[in-house]
Amino acid sequence: MYTGNRFQSRYDAVIVGARCAGAATALLLARAGAKVLLIDRQAYGSDTMSTHALMRTGVLQLHRWGLLSSVMAAGTPEIRTTTFHYGSEPLRIAMKSEHGVAHLCAPRRTVLDRILVDAARLAGAEVRHGVQLADLECDSNNRVTGAWLKDLTGADRHVRSDLLIGADGRESKVARLVNAGTYLESETWSGCVYGYYENLDRDGFHWHFAKDAAASIIPTNDAQHCVVASVPSAAFSAAFRGRVEDGFFQVLAANSPELAEDVRQARPVGRLRGFAGIVGHLREAHGPGWALVGDAGYFKDPLTAHGITDALRDAELLVRAILDDNLHAYQRQRDALSRPLFDVTDAITSFRWDLEEIKTLHTQLSAAMRAETDFIASLTEPNTLAAKEDA
Repeated sequence: MYTGNRFQSRYDAVIVGARCAGAATALLLARAGAKVLLIDRQAYGSDTMSTHALMRTGVLQLHRWGLLSSVMAAGTPEIRTTTFHYGSEPLRIAMKSEHGVAHLCAPRRTVLDRILVDAARLAGAEVRHGVQLADLECDSNNRVTGAWLKDLTGADRHVRSDLLIGADGRESKVARLVNAGTYLESETWSGCVYGYYENLDRDGFHWHFAKDAAASIIPTNDAQHCVVASVPSAAFSAAFRGRVEDGFFQVLAANSPELAEDVRQARPVGRLRGFAGIVGHLREAHGPGWALVGDAGYFKDPLTAHGITDALRDAELLVRAILDDNLHAYQRQRDALSRPLFDVTDAITSFRWDLEEIKTLHTQLSAAMRAETDFIASLTEPNTLAAKEDA
């Protein structure tokens, strides 16, 4: 938490939001020698809504950044199989080792975000929790040149920066203050209710699909599984409002009666939580003195469980573009990798498919993820960026 110490007067970059996108950006910039301030209004190590699932690209990046061992040492289970359930038909896929990645994982955000923040601080970034963005400072050409921050005491603090980075989520205040344009929105989205369970006998990822219903079983820390029941957004209120638990189990049973019964027999940890869904977007990624990363610039429905991977990927793309002084390349690369994932997610969340069509959509999703992984794997390792900067 913020301790009342003074801020420095100027930074190369001020990053608003210390979750996975912002913390990863701070880590890579600091490792490259930049003077970075990373702020977040929430407490250090606090939880947030998440599917937790990391796809191959994200695991590859954590490995190359030297952080995967810490994630796994926190009790995060190795995920070596993915099973798609099309009605009563299971399709089990064993994980193959590619690009040095032999397993997937799904860490709790209390684990992953903390590890990224600690790594950013160790790399030299100045990290302040309990601090929020109050307003931006712009010059006569409307270029962002600094920010006004508010700490826990309510005091305003002013800092100057060469670049202000919004990593503050899908309702980004930075995006709003700079009037970042939205040029693509999803046509459909899902709603879900999710909870955590102990003593649930499921290994690997499990993704269930049925008519107007989906479910996810995601192994995470503390021997728990995150269980998600999803429906089209238009059906969310009828499925869950005023009857959250009954609706949750009815949606699970619509996917698999066996799954619903197994979850009933498992031990719940905490309460069920709901997310009614929200339109996905692609926004302008940069402008004079500012940039957006993570959900602030690109958000798609969580049904395809790719959000954390998006955040880590775009953090690296942004930092490389900053070091190359070419933010236009960041937006081009982000969109080229994101658009296939965005479009197929939009098709999946429509629920306007039968079980054969959803198999085809998953083939398209897999191809888009493979292309993304191959692209990131082809880049030089992030720890060479500091040497490049020194040169």
